[in-house]
Amino acid sequence: MAMAGPDIELLIREAFPDAHVIVTDLAGDGDHYGARVVSQAFAGKSRIQQHQMVYAALKGRMGEALHALALETAVPT
Repeated sequence: MAMAGPDIELLIREAFPDAHVIVTDLAGDGDHYGARVVSQAFAGKSRIQQHQMVYAALKGRMGEALHALALETAVPT
């Protein structure tokens, strides 16, 4: 069963309460999403570390309930 966009956003917001999060259904199929996450928690982290932090926030659902996630992370300016 696929995850809904609001569920993805909720998990990310729980892990990064300060974050600005935008989740988009890229294909309109409820199975391929894009997410932009901007959080101070990413300061000093490499892009790979930032993405790992977001994947950890998804609590093992990446590759299971969540098939594909195009991820963009950033630190607030």
